[in-house]
Amino acid sequence: MSKILIVDDDIASCRTLQLHFRAAGHDVEMAHDAVNGLAMAESFGPAVIILDIRMPGQSGLQALPDFKTRFPQTPVIMITAFDDMDSTITAMQRGADDYITKPIDITEMDQAVERAIKRRQSNGLGLQLVAPDQASSRGYAMVGNSRPMKEVFKAIGLIARKPVTVLITGASGTGKELVARNIHRVGPTPEGPFVAVNCAALVETLLESDMFGHEKGAFTGAVSSQPGKFALAQDGTIFLDEVGELSPNIQAKLLRVVQEREYLSVGGKQAKQTNARIMSACNVNLKELIDQGRFREDLYYRLQVVNIEMPALKDHLEDLPLLIPHLLGRINRDFHKNVSTISVEVMEAFYAYDWPGNIRELENLLMKAVAMCPGETITPDLLPVELVKQAPLPSPVFDVQMSLQEIEKAHVLRVLLHTGWHRGRACEILGTSRPRLRRLINQYGFEEPNDAPSMDSDSG
Repeated sequence: MSKILIVDDDIASCRTLQLHFRAAGHDVEMAHDAVNGLAMAESFGPAVIILDIRMPGQSGLQALPDFKTRFPQTPVIMITAFDDMDSTITAMQRGADDYITKPIDITEMDQAVERAIKRRQSNGLGLQLVAPDQASSRGYAMVGNSRPMKEVFKAIGLIARKPVTVLITGASGTGKELVARNIHRVGPTPEGPFVAVNCAALVETLLESDMFGHEKGAFTGAVSSQPGKFALAQDGTIFLDEVGELSPNIQAKLLRVVQEREYLSVGGKQAKQTNARIMSACNVNLKELIDQGRFREDLYYRLQVVNIEMPALKDHLEDLPLLIPHLLGRINRDFHKNVSTISVEVMEAFYAYDWPGNIRELENLLMKAVAMCPGETITPDLLPVELVKQAPLPSPVFDVQMSLQEIEKAHVLRVLLHTGWHRGRACEILGTSRPRLRRLINQYGFEEPNDAPSMDSDSG
């Protein structure tokens, strides 16, 4: 049971919502203007506030900042009969947690209230993150305490100061460029430039000019001589990403650079010298490309004097409690937010997911969650549905003041929601019979969603 405050000048609408939520077991109070709504919130202490936008005197939009300032942990759901884009945008910018138009779809309202209650219950629970100003501020720092990441760190330390070419392999999103940047950072020329080249981003003719430069008149449009990336990387490092995408012609030219430390610009007649350290990365198996005749074997062995293999995120999930605060520290700074907690359910989902996009996917997901997060806790409703569905049923968090009946009610509803109201699966989890489950549903007044499986269709 949760406390819900409805602030709306439409008395009939207020009364309808009050009856509905009371039937669902909630404690509901009403107010019909913003001033009385604030006063009622002070004495009532609601878990959720439902606030109408247009009311006599102070509007809901005008009052919203006051509600959020005085009750920062209480979600606010805005409702209105006058739906327009600007009102929606303003409400969300001022801190509203949700926005629903009249006539109210009761299922939509139930879902919004349920999300709000879960979000409030999750505040302060779960993984407490390092404060943003304490998180690492170094742009290319890497974190991890797992054995696979420690092996990567050891390799960086062993080879950084040795003049060897390095091939960094691993799936997309594992952080291969970060390894190259850290080798450069702790190597013998950290003050020199670090120049990255995406070998898959340009067609062959443009890539050759981009890497080696060109002379005036070398091709149509070459109105002046231009240095290439190898020239720009002088006294530093050049990093060749997606090196497996290089054409045979550029592979031959790169082999000469690696062997002789010299190259010809496009249209050039005189060889140019380079002292840039060469590092490369690939997310495909270069030996398979060699077998297919698509990559030179001699170039492969020249590029991978040392090979560092980056682990997939699914192989070092124990690093999540370090990775998440590290990434969120930067995201919080960029978004001017202070998301400081990950709910238990979200962490369960993260551990159950196999992360095909690796750390890049994790970072993108956290960016979206922070952007959409109305408070300081990332909750399951901010995650993609397919990710949450893979997670096991999370451990419940019950108040020690709750009675056994209240705990039973909360757990039965939790299992029903987790199974999408599939009574067969719910009975298996609860260890009870269907008639007993049906009696519990009726006893506690649970309202079945419209899209719940029928009694006939959810067997098994």
